[in-house]
Amino acid sequence: MAIPFSQRIHMPEDVFMRELDDESVILHLGREIYFGLDDIGTRIWTALVSADSIQAAYEVLLSEFDVEPDVLRRDLEEFLTLLVDQELLRVDGQETA
Repeated sequence: MAIPFSQRIHMPEDVFMRELDDESVILHLGREIYFGLDDIGTRIWTALVSADSIQAAYEVLLSEFDVEPDVLRRDLEEFLTLLVDQELLRVDGQETA
């Protein structure tokens, strides 16, 4: 299911992110799992959780990276879907089952 870019993203209370140099580690306490992000993944994560909407994060990232708009949109949708499916990020107003 596609997530509308008009939505806002937030980090659930049981998820923690720590930056280490240009990379980051994300820990989901409730599921007892962790994930690593490289420098680009870390930048995308930061843009998503700090922006007023996914669209705003997309526009910031588009200005920072040398990438075609449609490629960034597709990659951002895939990355965001993965993070939401793993319960590492949540769409505002969306509750987990």
